[in-house]
Amino acid sequence: MQEKISFSPESHLGQTLHQWWVDLKDDRASRAMLRRCATLDEVSLSPAYQRFYRYMLAHRWPAESTSTEKDKLAAIASLLAHVTTDDQDAVAVRMSVLAGDKPLVSELRFRGLLKIDDMDVDDLFVSLRRTLPLIKNQVNVYQLAHDIYWWNDITKKRWAYDYRWPVKQNA
Repeated sequence: MQEKISFSPESHLGQTLHQWWVDLKDDRASRAMLRRCATLDEVSLSPAYQRFYRYMLAHRWPAESTSTEKDKLAAIASLLAHVTTDDQDAVAVRMSVLAGDKPLVSELRFRGLLKIDDMDVDDLFVSLRRTLPLIKNQVNVYQLAHDIYWWNDITKKRWAYDYRWPVKQNA
């Protein structure tokens, strides 16, 4: 029986993933290769991801993982290659930080993220890839990995509660 995948700071996989992300700062070639990937297929076929995948297998990633689970791991690897700062705020809180009088991630874009189907890893990857620069590539590494892997209604509701929705002015 497969144990539940966890990317929390206390879990072995979470610590392994975080250490890989820290080490990625010194591996500029792999980081650049993962950043250039525009689709999950490109990520999966890249040597940088294949090295990461083997690294995760050596650190208790389940060898019997499904294709969808592997796609989620590919999305995590590529998106983390974009992250420059491990922020302690929740992902949705970071998205709602104000830049002037508007959040870094607009309410419209945020609602679009919440509409992404639970099983559509490709759309989630593309949307988050476009969103990360808006939040200055600063995100909680552990939570981003967890939320990509466990993208479902529970995660979406948590994001909806975490996001600081702009106050509407009366016209």
